[in-house]
Amino acid sequence: MPLKLTFHGAASCVTGFCALLETEHARLLIDCGMFQGSKTLKALNYGDFPFDASSIDAVLLTHAHIDHSGLLPKLMKAGFRGPIHATAGTRDLCEIMLADSASIQESEVRQLNRRNQRRGRAEVRPIYTVRDAARCLEQFSKVKLGEPLKVAPGVTAIFWEAGHILGSTSIEIRVETAEGVEILLFSGDLGPGGREYAPDPQGPAGVDYLIMESTYGDRERRDLEGEARRALLAKELNDAHRAGGPLLIPAFAVERLQELLADILTLMEERQAPSSDIFLDSPLAIEATEIFQRRGWNHATGSNPFAHLVNTGRLKFLREPGESDRLETLAGWHIILAASGMCDAGRVRKHLKRLLWRRQATVLLSGYQAAGTLGRILQEGAERVSIQGEDIMVHARIRALDAYSGHADAPRLVAWAKQRGPVTGGIFLAHGEPASLEGLKSRLAAAGVPSDQIRIPAMDEGFRLAKAGAMPATRSVKRIAPDAAARADWHNARAQLLMTLNQRLESAPDDRARERLIAQLAGVLRVQSPSDQTIASRVQAAALI
Repeated sequence: MPLKLTFHGAASCVTGFCALLETEHARLLIDCGMFQGSKTLKALNYGDFPFDASSIDAVLLTHAHIDHSGLLPKLMKAGFRGPIHATAGTRDLCEIMLADSASIQESEVRQLNRRNQRRGRAEVRPIYTVRDAARCLEQFSKVKLGEPLKVAPGVTAIFWEAGHILGSTSIEIRVETAEGVEILLFSGDLGPGGREYAPDPQGPAGVDYLIMESTYGDRERRDLEGEARRALLAKELNDAHRAGGPLLIPAFAVERLQELLADILTLMEERQAPSSDIFLDSPLAIEATEIFQRRGWNHATGSNPFAHLVNTGRLKFLREPGESDRLETLAGWHIILAASGMCDAGRVRKHLKRLLWRRQATVLLSGYQAAGTLGRILQEGAERVSIQGEDIMVHARIRALDAYSGHADAPRLVAWAKQRGPVTGGIFLAHGEPASLEGLKSRLAAAGVPSDQIRIPAMDEGFRLAKAGAMPATRSVKRIAPDAAARADWHNARAQLLMTLNQRLESAPDDRARERLIAQLAGVLRVQSPSDQTIASRVQAAALI
């Protein structure tokens, strides 16, 4: 039986990576991530897995980010009982990140069920609970970089440094087949290299199949060493200070927040940025910071750049919700760092609701913003946004800083791929939006990779892998339209429509004009409210004027 590889996540989008590798004797998952982005995409988190979870023999986990690990407790609940192979750093981060993910789900489901009760709708349940997350950790098995590990009959895995976040890896999988040993290399998320905060990505040379991330496959970034990166951050800090209000930095709780904190403190100590209190308002980021203080040693530089991130002086850790709420009383210059980085969950939404309408405030986006997320909507210049059902005007300064990405840009992705050559079977591009995928495909082709050996899989698309090359397999499921994963959906469109309607009604010259507008909409929708005859009659009258 030839190998079969199916992409059940991060296909034509950047979240939810999950690949199923089937051999003659085993079924393995590489990552089991949670989808983030539009509501249509996130709905996949609640549906059944497109495979039998109890049939999976093992999971090989590249790193701890929720879009790679976030559905592991759900996998366990669905019947998976095998080991989850990961580095010690990844296991430590998953302990806090999965618990945090479960806690957010429980909290948001409680709020949703209160609303559903008022609306007469059925209750919903979280995808998994804090208890489920804790039970899932019992299945983790720690691995060491560079050491071959037999993960199933005829299957050996070797974990390589990926340089993305603490504990992140690329995974080489060697499978014994009738044609000989076939070698697959899953890149995971690749770091840009050249950073004092993380090692450079590595990997073997000479593989049959290369499965690559493509997050920034269509763009180049300037090479930024520590001083150049901090200079860009210093400008943003000084500009925000001159604006006269607080600076809110939505950031990913693991790695990004720690790097930003380290650089902000350095800039203040060197008097390159105005001093202020720095509030770290994310229990997850606080716990992650403590892990980085223990495990953040960089062998390339011979130091731990996170050792001085302690809860003292300017830096203040806010663990309890009440501590976070008290920030509402602060005025003037101060800095708040909160998760999530795409502004779609966590405490950052509360700060956005109270700061976005203030002209003196600044919001600094510090990472990739997926399609359909609130962060992407702000980045694209929205004048109004909807946050938890509330209409918010955007008057704050919206800024973006691309100097802290934990992902390699296009030239570095191509360079890493060339170093893995020769690639005899083909390259699969995943973990990217369509423009990034096509951009990286073009760059790889320009670098000498035959175009017919580069594939961009769709969601739930599978392939038969042989020494001679890959062939499409019968697609057994189709959970989402091919183009739906990487764009805003009808939920985003509805929110925009309602905000536009409210804006038009508020700006109308008088009530008669408002009634005419409502009548026009009612005519389009062919609906009329029978429960309020007064309003109905006024709308009908207005339609005749």
